[in-house]
Formats: sequence, structure tokens, C-alpha cells
Amino acid sequence: MPVVSQVTCPVCGSFCDDIEVIVKNNVITDVRNACAIGAAKFLDYANHRSVKPLVRKNGELVEASLDEAIRKSAEILIDATYPILYGWSSTSCEAIRVGLELAEEVGGVIDNTSTICHGPSILSIQDVGISSCTLGQLRHRADLIVYWGCNPWSSHPRHVERYTTFSNGRFQKSTWRAYVSRLGGILSKKRLRRAVNLVLRRDVFATPEISRELPYTMFKKKRKMVVVDVRKTHSADVADYFLQVEPNKDYELLQAFRMLIADEELDVDRVAGVPVETLDEIADVMIGCKLGVIFFGLGLTMTEGKLRNIDAAISLVRDLNRRTKFLIMPMRGHFNVAGANVVFTWQTGYPFAVDFSQGYPQYNPGETSVIDILCRDETDAALVVASDPVAHFPKKAAQNLVKNPLIVIDPQTTPTSLMADVVFPSTFVGIETEGTAYRMDHVPLPLKKIVEPPSNCLSDVEILQRILHEVRRLGSKRK
Repeated sequence: MPVVSQVTCPVCGSFCDDIEVIVKNNVITDVRNACAIGAAKFLDYANHRSVKPLVRKNGELVEASLDEAIRKSAEILIDATYPILYGWSSTSCEAIRVGLELAEEVGGVIDNTSTICHGPSILSIQDVGISSCTLGQLRHRADLIVYWGCNPWSSHPRHVERYTTFSNGRFQKSTWRAYVSRLGGILSKKRLRRAVNLVLRRDVFATPEISRELPYTMFKKKRKMVVVDVRKTHSADVADYFLQVEPNKDYELLQAFRMLIADEELDVDRVAGVPVETLDEIADVMIGCKLGVIFFGLGLTMTEGKLRNIDAAISLVRDLNRRTKFLIMPMRGHFNVAGANVVFTWQTGYPFAVDFSQGYPQYNPGETSVIDILCRDETDAALVVASDPVAHFPKKAAQNLVKNPLIVIDPQTTPTSLMADVVFPSTFVGIETEGTAYRMDHVPLPLKKIVEPPSNCLSDVEILQRILHEVRRLGSKRK
């Protein structure tokens, strides 16, 4: 059976490019090297999909021709005075480019999913800059990995394996064997506990408390991993040390680290629930590493402080670079959300929340971001591409989104597509359509076409181009 190799996985921001896909009679039968999430997407992508355009008539979605759906979409966008175009993080850069052209043509607002995830990170980076690099460099050289406010074991399952703690780099070795040995000890302890409880018919072991003392592995000259979070996750189980911070106290903890790294004293015993002695020891580990990196997630960007948390984290990295080498990188979620920011910036100068209503691009997050526009009920139509805002937006924003004419371009049936007035079932980017996307470290990688799509389905690029052409044709007629 033919094997398609070096396939990039269109799921998360890790964007693994070593996937092997086995295809038989235009059907994917097996996937190698992928995580459970990636394998499920490759093997089950075709389940429960619609293959024909739908248009709402008399309150119901009914099948329609592609031309009818295109014409209806163009009329909705032309008749609107302030349309929004949202999504873009799970499609190709080529489609995003056409979407920006369409937004400018109809004088609307175009926004991507950064507005609900790493928008605060982008604002902070614009304020104070960022020290970053590629994931490949970290794989070879980083000896201290800090995951702050994120759980890569669940959200980016191969990130630890491919780029950090469990990867074999040129100068840093994998700690996989040490983890397996430690895991064996933990399992033996659990078995012993169960056996003792069974014999004595009561739990003789108290619930173990999280140890504040740093383990000996934190002081060895090898790759180390620290997880900072409000709760213990699977990633914390893998780490050499788990630092539990009180909810919404990340800013205080980051500023405390900055003071300790500057050799200043703290006049308190604890910061964010952590003893100062522990923070002092971790600060020494940070200073003592050869190359450290902080990966941060929504636990930092979407908790109290938001962009100020990222300001503090980037400033901490800047302070550390006076003593050693340190870098910082956001853990991006959707596989091409970084690409959306890049293409938006190429075309307009701004990474998200771009308003074309005045005939030129304007950027004012909080004012021109889609959720704020929807909550103020200012829009009168919407186009959603490869996203599901009804399932993820605040209730008020979702209600105002669906009460106006709504167009959805998505290969999957979602709550948003079920509420839409026009639905285009497109092809799956990276499986049925090729394209380009950006990894979380802003490295562009190609997306391969592995199987042929259904004959009725067009790619996001083709659908958007046809809508754009129809908008221009109808617009010239009305002038």
C-alpha cells in the first residue's frame, strides 16, 4: 500500500512534520508517528461531514447549488454595513490572504482566534519585544524547560517528545529513561499502598502533600523540566519539579523571580503561596542553566493580569539574559494561528482585529476585536471560516452572532454551521488540500494533499475567491 511520508499534522501548533500516512483506494487506513489527536483526525476526518452547500429557506437548511450559495453569500456581505470575518486559524495561509482581500472589499472587520487565546501575548510582544528562536534550536541546546500555565501533555502531545525534555538533541540528551524509572517507582508505591489497604481494610497512607523541596535532579547537570500551574496536571507528573501557584497570582510570582534574580530581598515569607526559599532555589537553577526557555499558555494569558502577565514574563527573560541565556515562546493552539498572525501582518501591518470600515486598516484590540463588536451588537452579518465561535464565544456574543445573516465555510458540521444561513462544506486542509502554515515558532511548513476530496467540495481558497469575484461583480452592477 502506498505510504505518504513527511506529512505535516494539521491539528496543533507543534505542527509535527514526520507523519506517515498509509492510503488505500483513496482512503487513509493507518497513520504512523502521530499522537492520538492527530491519528484520530487523519482516520476519522470524513465521518459526519456534509458534502453539499446548504442555504436556509423558511427556517431550515436545505441543499443548494454552489452558484446559489455563492450568490447568496455575496448578497449578504454587500448588503451589510459592518460585517465581520472570523476564524482563519485552521486553514491555509493562501486562504487567509484571500480572506483579507474580501474583508477590504466589503469594508468589514477581520479577526482570528488570537483574540480569544494569545491576543494578550501579541500586545505584550508589541510593547516589550521577545527573545525567541526555533524549536529545533531548543531541541539541541535547551537544558532548562519551563512550562508555565499550559499542559502540553494533553494539548500538544508530542511537544515534549519532539522538542524538549524527551527529545535527543545534539548537545542535550533525552530524559525519557529517567522518567520511566521514576514512573516504575511510583507505580510500585501505588501497588504497595493498594495491597496494604486491602489487608488492613483502611487507608493507612495519608494523602501526599506536594513537596516544596527541590529534588536532586534539579541540581544535576542535565536537561530539567519545571511546570508552573495552579493545579497538578499530567505534564507536572513528567516534570522534575512542579511549582503550584495560587490562582491569578502569576504576576506576583514573576515579579518575585525578577527581584530574586536581581539579588534583591523579599520582605515576605511566601509569594503566590510559594515559600520564598523555594523561589530562591528555582531562581538559582534558572541562572545556572546554559540555555533556558519558558513556554507559556492560556493559564498566563487569560488569567487576571492578562497582557501584564506576559509583560512580566518577557521582562523576567530579559533579566535572566543578563546572567545566562534564556528564551520565551507562546504555546499556540490551532495549527496555523501563528500563520494567521503572520499573513494579517504582511497584508495590513496588524496581527489581528483589523477594521476596514474606513477604507484602510485600523487596529484597536478591545474596540475592533470581534467579541467586543458582537457584545456591543454593532455588526449586521458574519462570515466564519474554519472555526466554531458559537461553541466558544461568550453567550451574549454568540447570540448576537447568530441573529444576523451568517455564512460558514467549514469541512465539519459544528454548532456554528447548524445556526448559519449559508454553509459551504470545504475540503480538509492538510488532508484533501495542500497549502502553507506556520508552526508556533513561526517556521513555515507545507501542508500535503493526501487523498482526493469529494467532487462537490472546493477548498477554502476556491470558495473565498468565488465569493470575492461575485462581490465585485454585484458591486459593480449596483454602482
